[in-house]
Amino acid sequence: MKSSVSKVLLLSFVIIFSSTLLSAQQNEKKIKKEMIPNAEKIIGLEFTDAERDSMQDALNDQLNDYENIRKVHLDNSIPPAILFNPIPVGFKFDLKQKPLKFSNYSYVKMPKNIEDITFYSIGELAQLIKTKKITSTQLTKFYLERLKKYGPKLHSVVTLTEERALKQAEKADQEISKGKYRGMLHGIPYGVKDLLNSKGYKTTWGAAPYKDQLIDEDATVIKKLEDAGAVLCAKLSMGELAMDDVWFGGMTRNPWDTTKGSSGSSAGSASSVSAGLLPFAIGTETWGSIVSPSTVCGVTGLRPTYGRVSRTGAMALSWSMDKIGPICRNAEDLAIVFNTIYGKDGIDQTLYDAAFNYQPRLDLKKLKIGYLKNDFAKKYLFHQNDSLVLKKLEELGAQLIPIELPDIATNDIAIILTAEAGAAFDELTRTNKDDLLARQFKGAWPNIFRASRFIPAVEYINANRIRYILIQEMQKIMEKVDLYIAPSWEGNNSLLTNLTGNPCVVVPTGFTKDGILTSITFMGRLFDEAKLIAFAKIFQDATDFHKQHPKMD
Repeated sequence: MKSSVSKVLLLSFVIIFSSTLLSAQQNEKKIKKEMIPNAEKIIGLEFTDAERDSMQDALNDQLNDYENIRKVHLDNSIPPAILFNPIPVGFKFDLKQKPLKFSNYSYVKMPKNIEDITFYSIGELAQLIKTKKITSTQLTKFYLERLKKYGPKLHSVVTLTEERALKQAEKADQEISKGKYRGMLHGIPYGVKDLLNSKGYKTTWGAAPYKDQLIDEDATVIKKLEDAGAVLCAKLSMGELAMDDVWFGGMTRNPWDTTKGSSGSSAGSASSVSAGLLPFAIGTETWGSIVSPSTVCGVTGLRPTYGRVSRTGAMALSWSMDKIGPICRNAEDLAIVFNTIYGKDGIDQTLYDAAFNYQPRLDLKKLKIGYLKNDFAKKYLFHQNDSLVLKKLEELGAQLIPIELPDIATNDIAIILTAEAGAAFDELTRTNKDDLLARQFKGAWPNIFRASRFIPAVEYINANRIRYILIQEMQKIMEKVDLYIAPSWEGNNSLLTNLTGNPCVVVPTGFTKDGILTSITFMGRLFDEAKLIAFAKIFQDATDFHKQHPKMD
C-alpha cells in the first residue's frame, strides 16, 4: 500500500516538475513589457506603460498563433482567401463577344532563304503554315537551332523543351494535312517565362533554391496555347523570383548590346523575341516586368487587365498584382496570342468573363485620347522620342487631351506588393534558404522579404483601402478618355496602374542619340485590350520601329 502511494506521489512530483520546467521554458520565450517600446518604434506608434502591460497576454497569444500557423506547409500555389477586386463602383463589362477580325496576310510568300523568316510576325508565319508553304516541324527545328545557337550567349534559355516541341509540331503537321486547322497559332513555336509550370520539365523561378524543382503539370496558359496548336520550345530565363534580369545562370543579355542586361523580370522572354529566337513568348508583370524588358529589348508587350489571364500554374509573387501577358514582334501579334490565353479556367477565382472584340482598324478622330501632360513636360531620357510619338499621333488624326493621374501616394501603398511577396516566400525566409539567392544587396529579395515581416496587418489592410479610393479616382479619369499615353518610365504611371489593374501596351520608338532603345506606353480602360492593341497597331503601321532588329552574328 505504502509502495503504491509512493509511486503516485513520485509520479505527481515528476508531472508538476515537468510542467514547471516547461512553463519556465515558455516564459523565457514570452514577450515582456520591456520589449514592446522597441517594437513600437518599428511600426511608428507609441503606447503608455499601462497599455503595454495590458497587451502582454494578447501579444503572447498572437505569438503562439504565429508558431502554429508556421507548422502548416503552404505551397506557393495556395492563394489567400481574400480576392482583390479591381472593379470600380458602377463599372460595366462588355459581355457580348463578336467575331474577331485580323489583318489579311495573303501577301506572305515563303522566301528562298529560310533565314529570312527569322523576324516574321505570327500572322505571317501562320499564313505560311496554313498554306503549307512550311511545316510546323520545319519552323520548330529552325527556331530550336536559333535557341541553341544564341540562347547561351544571351543567357535567355533555362530549359529547351525540344522533345515536347517536336512531338507537338509533328501533331500539328498531321492535323493540318488532314484539314484540321486550329487557327493562327497552330504550329507556331513559342517560349514561356520559367515561372509557368510545364509537364515533364523543371520550373526554376530563376532562383538557385528552386533550380531542380519539378511541378509536373501544365499551367493554364500553356494548356490553352497547346489547345490552339502552339509549340512550346523553351522555358526562358527570368530574374530570380521575378526581379530584374539576374538568375542562377547569370544575367540575361540585351541582344542589341550583349555587354548589358535585358532588364526584367521577363528577361528571357523579351530577349529571345528581340533576337529572333522565337516568334513570341509569355511574360508576367507585377510592377514593370513586361514593360521594362520590352523597352530595353525593343519588342512589343501587353500587360493585360488584372483578372484577364489565369495564373493557375504560375509562381505567385503578389496575388493581387500579378498579371500574365504576351511579348511579341508587333501589336496584332499581341491580339492573336491574347485571344487564346484570356478567359476563365474554372480554377483561378480572380478571373472575369469579359469579351475581347479586337478589330484591326480604328478611327482615331472618334477616340478621346489622353496624355499625361506634366510627365511628358519633364526632361527625361525618352523625352525627345516621346515628343515625336505625340506629334506622329496628331498627324494621324489623334486629338490629344491633357490629363493627370490621381494625386495619391502610390509609392507608400507599394507595401501591398512587399507584404504579399514576403508571404509568398515566407518559408524561404524562415529556413534561411534565401542565402542561396544570387543577389544579396539591400534592395534584393532576401532583405525585402525579411523587412516585410514588420509590416503590420493593419497597415496592409489600410493600404488596400487607399487602393480602393485610387481605383474609384482612376475610373473618373478613364470615363473621360478611351485610352491615354504615358512615358514608359517617367512618373508614377507604372506602379499606379499595376495597383489599379489597368492594361497597357508598350511599343518601341527608336533610339536615343546615345543608342539606347526607347518605348512609349499606351494605357487602356479595364478589360479594353482590344481597343488598346488596335491603337498600337495604327501607330506601328505608320512607323517602322518594331521592324528594327539586332544583328546577332
